[in-house]
Amino acid sequence: MMFKDNKVWQAFSPDNSPVIKNGKVLIKYNVKQEYEYWVYENKLEPVGKPETLQMSDDQKPALPKKKKKQSPDSFPSPDDNIPEDAISIYTDGSSSGNPGPSGIGVLLRFGKHEKELSRDIGIATNNIAELEAIKAALLELKTTNKPVRIFTDSTYALGVLTFNWKVKKNGDLIDSIKKSMKRFNDLKLIKIRGHAGQEGNERADFLANKAVKKR
Repeated sequence: MMFKDNKVWQAFSPDNSPVIKNGKVLIKYNVKQEYEYWVYENKLEPVGKPETLQMSDDQKPALPKKKKKQSPDSFPSPDDNIPEDAISIYTDGSSSGNPGPSGIGVLLRFGKHEKELSRDIGIATNNIAELEAIKAALLELKTTNKPVRIFTDSTYALGVLTFNWKVKKNGDLIDSIKKSMKRFNDLKLIKIRGHAGQEGNERADFLANKAVKKR
């Protein structure tokens, strides 16, 4: 099935009926992953779109072009040229309810060294959890001279932190993160696709959800 533009596996019982709990169905982004996601069935769509009537170019109405909002998804990824001595960080936030019990997950890597963070942050939204994960990662770093690359699957986080999106909520949190980012000589936030099998992102996701489950 498709869920928010991602392919997912939906669970069915032996009698071919969907597995349902509290009005939600069970899905997984990866069959082997431990964490389970429960979503409303009407949020799922079959893989592939139904055929639509095709019109020739001269039949199509001329529509005014809309100015595209500057978005991290519309820019090429800068992760092709990551310095060898860079500190790589994968961050993720999770909220059960949005707002609801929330947690953050962070995986820091430098050479052969790794460090994991999995923290309960109380009741929050998913966007706040994504930002808090980035903030926690920056606070863990003791040096500001080495290149730092932070990988996140949150378009919102990149939009408000690096593309000057208009901030309607979470202003104080965003300002504190921007202030912290300025301490580093070479820091970049990089957008990656979530739940696409990227090992670092999957571990950060697991750590964030682990914090929520512990709560």
